[in-house]
Amino acid sequence: MSGTLRTPRKVIIIGAGIVGCSLADELTARGGHDVTVLDQGPLPAAGGSTSHAPGLVFRINPSRTMTALASYTVEKFTELGAFDAVGGLELATTPGRWADLHRRAGLAASWGVRAELIGPARCAELWPMLDESALCGGLFTPDDGLARAVDACSAQIMRATARGARFLGRHTVTGIDRADGRVTGVVTDRGTFPADLVVSAAGFWGPLIGRLAGVDVPLLPLAHQYVTTDPCGAPPDAPILRHQGRDLYFRTHGDRLGVGSYAHRPLPVDPAALPSYDDAEIMPSSLAFTPEDFAPSWEDCRALMPGLRETEVAEGFNGVFSFTPDGFPVLGESPRLAGFWLAEAVWVTHSAGVARAVAEWMTTGHPGLDLHECEVSRFEDAQRSPAYIAERGAQQFVEVYDVVHPLQPLEQPRPLRVSPFHARQSELGAYCLEGGGWERPHWYEANAPWVEEVPPRDAWSARYWSPIAAAEARVTREKVALYDMTPLRRLEVAGPGSLEFLQRMTTNNLAKRPGAVTYTLLLDERGGIRSDLTVARLAPERFQIGANSPADLEWLTRHAPDGVTLRDITAGTCCIGVWGPLARELVQPLTRDDFSHEAFGYFRAKETYIGHVPVTALRLSYVGELGWELYTTADLGLRLWDTLWEAGQGLGVIAAGRSAFNSLRLEKGYRAWGQDMTCEHDPFEAGLGFAVRMDREFMGRAALDPRRPLTRSLTALTLDDPSAVVLGKEPVRVDGAVAGYVTSASYGYTLGRCVAYAWLPPLPAGTGVQIEYFGEKVPATVREEPLFDPEMSRIRR
Repeated sequence: MSGTLRTPRKVIIIGAGIVGCSLADELTARGGHDVTVLDQGPLPAAGGSTSHAPGLVFRINPSRTMTALASYTVEKFTELGAFDAVGGLELATTPGRWADLHRRAGLAASWGVRAELIGPARCAELWPMLDESALCGGLFTPDDGLARAVDACSAQIMRATARGARFLGRHTVTGIDRADGRVTGVVTDRGTFPADLVVSAAGFWGPLIGRLAGVDVPLLPLAHQYVTTDPCGAPPDAPILRHQGRDLYFRTHGDRLGVGSYAHRPLPVDPAALPSYDDAEIMPSSLAFTPEDFAPSWEDCRALMPGLRETEVAEGFNGVFSFTPDGFPVLGESPRLAGFWLAEAVWVTHSAGVARAVAEWMTTGHPGLDLHECEVSRFEDAQRSPAYIAERGAQQFVEVYDVVHPLQPLEQPRPLRVSPFHARQSELGAYCLEGGGWERPHWYEANAPWVEEVPPRDAWSARYWSPIAAAEARVTREKVALYDMTPLRRLEVAGPGSLEFLQRMTTNNLAKRPGAVTYTLLLDERGGIRSDLTVARLAPERFQIGANSPADLEWLTRHAPDGVTLRDITAGTCCIGVWGPLARELVQPLTRDDFSHEAFGYFRAKETYIGHVPVTALRLSYVGELGWELYTTADLGLRLWDTLWEAGQGLGVIAAGRSAFNSLRLEKGYRAWGQDMTCEHDPFEAGLGFAVRMDREFMGRAALDPRRPLTRSLTALTLDDPSAVVLGKEPVRVDGAVAGYVTSASYGYTLGRCVAYAWLPPLPAGTGVQIEYFGEKVPATVREEPLFDPEMSRIRR
């Protein structure tokens, strides 16, 4: 990478809050680096979010990565003497919340967090102020607790200073020096500091620092209310407490109670309008309390803890901190300015974990764990507008304690990105979810007449699902269906040296004649899977690549030699997947080219015409059936859809959605990068060794050993009960002990039972396991894969 510490360099960290101090400690622990930390406020409490943070650390998160970051934070702050392991307690006062705590207990088991579901009496024993009669139960995590953030800053300042780091308070950053596309220094009101690398860890001031560097930082500062009560007999060593049903959390301050609320309206803050440290009444991040916003929450507190009816709020403030459009931090080197790194929108809960990951990333080129959810390059251009960041950031605040379904789409701003077929899909009653800003049909109400009996679902798995998906899967297997594949990312790589570049960057052999299509992998230097790609060689030095995220383009661009051009062509193009046993009967009459198996074989590409529409046709299938992906420009997309739709009427063609697609791809064992495998997995344990050519050089090859005995593998499972369903991230038990977790799952309508993939120790086919779903242990069995059409006869016909 262009901005790493492979050799000693000058590093400037902007921000001496918990992230900046932790990062300085982690960098200096790795040795040999000149580290300076700058902050506009006095140290160690500089006046940002760290200075007022209540310090509650609950580690359980739907994201495995975020849980890992929090777990390291607990470990490190315990070592520093800045963590009090008082335990954590999440409450349920409704049956719905109680059910969700069972789901969260499953997440804890999957990610290795000690947790126990407890009844109302035990909750009241841990927190005597609670009204036991109001409770359904709780989730107790004995190793969670309170981080003393300012103490952790002080301890890490001492350690990093002893290794040679400098911490300079009262230095306000006024500029970022740049030259030839890279950062060269930081300008302050007390002088300029030359730098090879700069890290913005400025918290809610991050957008202002980014503006100085010409880099957008997609976060929204928001005020969040926190109060302290009069003395009320609060138990001094009680666990930290969350009452998510009312958007409240609690901790004790001696015999007083501290209460934080997310129940109030979003209160956006302009960081440029905040006073300086010396001009602030308390500190820049502590704004005047608005009691009218807290009043409903105070009544909820009294309902939960009746003893509070005899006490009052002693003091409160509106504290500023950061939210991003998707709720994750913003980490990594900016694609727009070499050497300028971001470590922003990080809460105390994840601070030390983030610091370790960024330090590893800066010094070795790899963060040490999967950070694809957090990378700065994950956002689409449409998700970077100030309006989008403001709207989505505010909604993240509203939803912070909500029960969010894994398929739940954002509600606004929609529609944002639509394919050229959107009008036709709407006419067919498309039920759309959202991803990357795209409207993505999951099923079509027009297909309701084709529904046959399917097993009923529980309330949770029935959300964002319809039995129509079963009908669409069946028609795909029996006839032919059109799938909108437009949201899948497409890149073009062209120019002299393109083949050699892609050969060096990917694992499979791309040195095939034009017209060849190859499934291949992007690895990092440690052999982890950064992404999986489908590469079509359309001309000697022109390739079309099916990729996953904006990070793929950023990664390839960083490594591209002069003369090789890369561009994202997704927005200007569109794609229809035509799949099913009648696909050839639909497509062949529309083109003069021969689409027979002999003339147009599997994993081949051809530039041709479908009716009046020029297309790039790729003979691929991610549903396990005969068919093609047909690409054209966006202006011709609607004509392509109409041409195929009209021609297919006599064949019984339907439009089918992502719900059926996911079912069909799992029956064939096709992996989804980011769900089934990440940079934490190598190709052989992920079952993708067929895409690796060890007889040539490529990035990550030196770290691979196909002969190494596997300690884990991505394993196909089917649920024994034909009516049972799981959704993903559930713990998997072998011989009663948690041995792994589910990555992807969907009902396999062809197989007549749910299919799940899970990371597990290597197990022989036929082994019985249990998947824990909302506290119920669901029997499942290890299977050989692929589960459907192992001979590939349906695709290669």
